[in-house]
Amino acid sequence: MKVAFFTSLASLGLALTLTGCDSTPRERQEIVRQEMTKLDTAAHNTGRTLRRLGRQTARFDSANHARRAVPLAAARQKRMDQELLGSYAGQVASLTPATIAGAYGELLRATRVRQAGWQARDWDYAQDTYRRLNAQLARIRLDLPARDELRIRGWQAEFTALRAKRTAKDLHAATATN
Repeated sequence: MKVAFFTSLASLGLALTLTGCDSTPRERQEIVRQEMTKLDTAAHNTGRTLRRLGRQTARFDSANHARRAVPLAAARQKRMDQELLGSYAGQVASLTPATIAGAYGELLRATRVRQAGWQARDWDYAQDTYRRLNAQLARIRLDLPARDELRIRGWQAEFTALRAKRTAKDLHAATATN
């Protein structure tokens, strides 16, 4: 869209420059009129595309907001914790500086394996597990060895990147031309 606009603008400038020497004012006027028509068409098409993308993005945001407004089911959250944390499930609030890195490692291993088949709601449950792990980390962080904290920060970045990748994929699907 931008490329078409700037290409038209550049060709208009080039046409004016090149035709200035070898043409009459009436011929130059016709060239300018043709290029302006192309520019107007490109602007109109770009505006239409932006309106469509705006509507589709608003629908995507609205659907996400409605989904997140529904509380997570405790039984489903417990199953997701078991899938993601393995032996650490059920003890997130009692993780210590010696055990929390293992819980993050387990979370990331399970997320890498399972995330391809997850729907948006599955990510909501995984995000809640991740949020509770982060809350426990905040409580014990001052007692955590630096090397463990560094590994955990790397796993946090990876989890966030996987989640962002899924959001981008969903947004792309929601705004793809039909």
